[in-house]
Amino acid sequence: MKINALVFDLDDTLFKEIDYIFSGYKAVDEWLRETHEISGFNSIATQLFNSGIRKNTFNRSLELLNVSFNENMIIDMVNIYRNHEPDIKLFDDAEWVIRNLASSIKLGLISDGYLTTQEKKVKALKLRERFSSIILSDKFGRSNWKPSPIPYIKSSLQLNSSHHECIYIGDNVSKDFITAKKLGWKTVHISRNDGIYSNTLVSQEYHAHFEIRDLRELQNILDLNKLFDSPNQKVVVE
Repeated sequence: MKINALVFDLDDTLFKEIDYIFSGYKAVDEWLRETHEISGFNSIATQLFNSGIRKNTFNRSLELLNVSFNENMIIDMVNIYRNHEPDIKLFDDAEWVIRNLASSIKLGLISDGYLTTQEKKVKALKLRERFSSIILSDKFGRSNWKPSPIPYIKSSLQLNSSHHECIYIGDNVSKDFITAKKLGWKTVHISRNDGIYSNTLVSQEYHAHFEIRDLRELQNILDLNKLFDSPNQKVVVE
């Protein structure tokens, strides 16, 4: 297996998605205080999220605050959330892998999500200057979010690598790997304990070829271990 390109998912693969969510809640909280003199949103929304309530968070939070609202107000809150400047950072293992592989392999990114939101995440994490290809699938319409083949095809073309020369690393087994495997990519599931999709159950065809808990474990995959420069790294050959 000759590998020329390592392509990552973004949310919960390179950074903690919950950090983005809570960063957005803080931005909405500030907006509500400044424009409507409403306080307490961030605390309520965070409590709802931590209790497992992930839908209609804005509506539910305002209801619990006994605040009257209409559809336009919710739309404004959603726009503030999606367009805020996120307070996020790379996972330590993501920073380590990017730094160690930057000179030995092409690095790419494929990510779903609203375009403006994902662009702001990429900017906050300073990934443009570190990756050879960044494919934000919303640019091609929501119908071309993963598991559409379009993002993978675009990525391989930008990286000038065949599908068989690419590895995709993601966290969401429901959509990240099934199409990549059909195209000929090797796939790696990064299964983080506190990831949003960590407990997703799917049939075997959706699973990745490899599963890891930390991106530093990529060095244990045959034909990737030689790409890491440090002579002190423990290498396990399959």
